[in-house]
Amino acid sequence: MNAYSFDGLITVVLLLVCTCAYLKRVPRISTLIADKNAPLGVFYKAAVVGTRLHYAVSVSCLLTAGVLCRIQGAARMLINVILPASQAVKRHPNQHTEVKPKPLLSSSSSHRRRCRGPGRAKGSRQLKVVSAKDEEEMAKIRVDSRMYGYMSEFNYPYINDVNNYERVQKIGQGTFGEVFKARCKKTGRMVALKKILMENEKEGFPITALREVKMLQQLKHKHITELIEICSAKSSTAKERITFYLVFTFCNHDLAGLLSNDKVQLKLVHQKTLMKHLLLGLFQIHRCKILHRDMKAANVLITHDGILKLADFGLARPYTVDATQKHAYTNRVVTLWYRPPELLLGERYYNTSIDMWGAGCIMAELWTRSPIMQGDTEQRQLSFITKLCGAITPEVWPECEKLPLYKQLVLDQDCRRRVQERLSVIIKDTEAMNLLERLLSLNPAQRPSAEHSLDADFFYRTPYPAEDVSDLIRGLNHESMFEFTMGRGAHQNRRPANQQQPAARPSAPAPNEYKEMVF
Repeated sequence: MNAYSFDGLITVVLLLVCTCAYLKRVPRISTLIADKNAPLGVFYKAAVVGTRLHYAVSVSCLLTAGVLCRIQGAARMLINVILPASQAVKRHPNQHTEVKPKPLLSSSSSHRRRCRGPGRAKGSRQLKVVSAKDEEEMAKIRVDSRMYGYMSEFNYPYINDVNNYERVQKIGQGTFGEVFKARCKKTGRMVALKKILMENEKEGFPITALREVKMLQQLKHKHITELIEICSAKSSTAKERITFYLVFTFCNHDLAGLLSNDKVQLKLVHQKTLMKHLLLGLFQIHRCKILHRDMKAANVLITHDGILKLADFGLARPYTVDATQKHAYTNRVVTLWYRPPELLLGERYYNTSIDMWGAGCIMAELWTRSPIMQGDTEQRQLSFITKLCGAITPEVWPECEKLPLYKQLVLDQDCRRRVQERLSVIIKDTEAMNLLERLLSLNPAQRPSAEHSLDADFFYRTPYPAEDVSDLIRGLNHESMFEFTMGRGAHQNRRPANQQQPAARPSAPAPNEYKEMVF
């Protein structure tokens, strides 16, 4: 092999190495080599010619080509970083044109494809021209036309459509929304749909519903209703752009509906079982440092297999147990007939004892089959409480005179406590009366917690509580009983003696009735 052949071999090897290094930067090397004006094309030909010269000349040509190629590749990368492809300047032989970015609410097919959520048809209607009513709504919620259009057309990608469920019957209605019995079209499973009212919400999802969802995610328990999912639907009314539904496991009855039916005959074992289930649910809620704040018979549900579940966490909220960091909460909670005396007197620094008062009222209803104190005003409700539980005095309840409304409301100071006297005629079990006496204590500090109530002798005397009340439910022939379906006044028709019938059954306070409701 002569010197020229050896030089040529070295040149070819170096040329291949340089080409491979360049391929990492610019994949379209064949195009650049074909272009005689490109640096690589010029020095490639020079390297070929260099095979007939000394290898030093060939190496110099190859190194120069490699350096220029790397500079060219770095320049391309820099341009791609500074000028994105969608906004880069396209160069033409005679002119320079700039590609403008597409607007946020483009009506192009690509934009419709990006914004289309699950279940949205390809041929969906485009954004409408903003009307005078839309402009008024935009001013109310403080957004511009682009954001309003985006909000109107937005489909929540992780929320299913409520049309996946077929409504069967309306089973409840209250301040916070409506409740429907529904069937899943796919599985046939029965569920409860709770519609969230959005009429008065100017800034999105209601905080009360947001709280309810958050609480139910924490509270996974046998005796607490289960949240399955959240669904949405485009609203048919102008006031609501979209409607949300909370999907719960379906329970066949509520306690208020059962107690209003003469066919339901509760025995002592049923009363013990239901009360134990209720206290177990409350224990879990309080263990998670949450206040229910709406304990009443209508919010106590019972499944077809006889399991009690606590429901309706629309007024629930977390609370602090640190005595050094007390927080003031609203006292406009709990349905009036189940509202404890401290809330009626304006207390804002309360704890789990407000739920235990409601538990005592519900326990009494298991025997009386109606609310034991049915006031139609706060003053009248306090009057019923003092007539049954005695006068509210500092001797019975220390520091009660410091409560905001203690001196403003008229309180009877001559009443003596008559819980045993009035209720023992109906409640024959002595241990049941002892527990009820403690739950209906005027002084919140004297009410037992859910945990301590479960240790009461009431649950450890024969007959012992059963696992469920399925034998009671089986006798109803699969008939669902709710307070709403049984009639609005069915539950309170069996009112205790010496109490006048109120004008209407009270409901929980509206979320927008008081500003501090969100605290």
